[in-house]
Amino acid sequence: MVTNDATILRLKHDILYEVAKAAWEGNLGDQRDQIPFKMIPGPQATYRCCIYKEREIIKQRVRLAEGKCPAGKESPNVVQVINAACEECPIASYIVTDNCRKCMGKACHNSCNFGAITMGHERAYIDPVKCKECGKCSGACPYNAIAHLERPCKKVCPVDAITYDEYGICVIDDKKCIQCGACIHSCPFGAIGSKTFMVDVIRLIQAGRRVVAMVAPATEGQFGEEITMASWKLALKQLGFADMVEVGLGGDMTAAYEAEEWAEAYKEGKKMTTSCCPAFVNLIKQHFPMLLDNMSTTVSPMCAVSRMIKSQDPETVTVFVGPCIAKKSESLDLSVEGNADYAMTFSEIRAMMRAKGVELQPAENNYQESSVFGKRFGNGGGVTAAVLQCLKEMEENTEIKVARCNGAVECKKALLLMKVGKLPEDFVEGMACVGGCVGGPSRHKAEMEAKKARDQLIGGADDRKVLENLKKYPMDQFSMHRH
Repeated sequence: MVTNDATILRLKHDILYEVAKAAWEGNLGDQRDQIPFKMIPGPQATYRCCIYKEREIIKQRVRLAEGKCPAGKESPNVVQVINAACEECPIASYIVTDNCRKCMGKACHNSCNFGAITMGHERAYIDPVKCKECGKCSGACPYNAIAHLERPCKKVCPVDAITYDEYGICVIDDKKCIQCGACIHSCPFGAIGSKTFMVDVIRLIQAGRRVVAMVAPATEGQFGEEITMASWKLALKQLGFADMVEVGLGGDMTAAYEAEEWAEAYKEGKKMTTSCCPAFVNLIKQHFPMLLDNMSTTVSPMCAVSRMIKSQDPETVTVFVGPCIAKKSESLDLSVEGNADYAMTFSEIRAMMRAKGVELQPAENNYQESSVFGKRFGNGGGVTAAVLQCLKEMEENTEIKVARCNGAVECKKALLLMKVGKLPEDFVEGMACVGGCVGGPSRHKAEMEAKKARDQLIGGADDRKVLENLKKYPMDQFSMHRH
């Protein structure tokens, strides 16, 4: 992902590379403890206060790269806090700045209902133990002398899943977290990461298992207009994958079956939501469980392609590749049969490639398994466009109103309206990331930066219809519903 935190990203990628390299060479057990010393030889610290802390952080990141929790108690959540890296963020949310004039009116002191504010020698003081972070003092101060210092990880979390322990270390509430991954790249210390499963995938490839990659529709354009789906297919086969399938095909599948559900629900006057974004699904499950009956039962494009592959060979291992963190949580959900066995981000698959000397090479834009609508599934509004296209091909009513939710904040607003029976639209397209999957937390390029290349690549695809395209595939061999 392109970000201002270039130093953090370089460190993350170097650790992934070292772990992948050791896994390919078959000596990760021997090299695991040596990686921190190899990357931080000393004697001078590079990033932190001392080399010992730097090595501890790398040690915890190595554990994440192996799919383990970095330290402390075990948690099934894929998003994890690296305790050793979480530091130097203010514990208090509200602090008094130099603007304080210690005025006679003492508006801040009088506004506080918890006795948290006292007058010091030079300025007012807020006791972080007593402060309830209501913000009344900040609003009352005539000099705007009280600043709200909200931690970036907490600020970006759409479901208030982040709090802090008594030492100021970030704590993620597994029961609230929707595993969208928004917090990961917001932390300027690189203190939040996600478990990776590349070591498992490498070992399966080395064991001779048939491992098939499934590349997300959001991939096109991320690496420039010369890197096509054919480029990915070639590189992944060189890496050891048996084959690659375009998940845009799964977009066609999901759109076709959601169109059937939408058509039936519209006739019944029932409002529904999409079910292809795993973070949006987690949002419904964990924060709006009363709306589970309104969620589409159609599986995600990732699951659809995985089931198709496994219907031909049940022993095949399926691996999703894309910019999404929440896909990892979806692959771990054992209640949905036949789903992807593993999900990986661009940085993880590229670490595997780099460790084996494989590079993405320019190739003709002539490999296509999905319609343009399936390819656009990764854009905000892309799911709605694909479903409406299917309704059109089915000769069903397309004069329906859809709330195209762009980001988790808009998703929450729409679900709240649906919960209280005041949603004006008929259906909700929920995308937890702003811009859709192309705006995912592990994207390689920002949405607008990749737009030109993406439009050019998708513009070169043929104009096949969605339902016509699906006739080429064994849709009768597997189920398109969760249960």
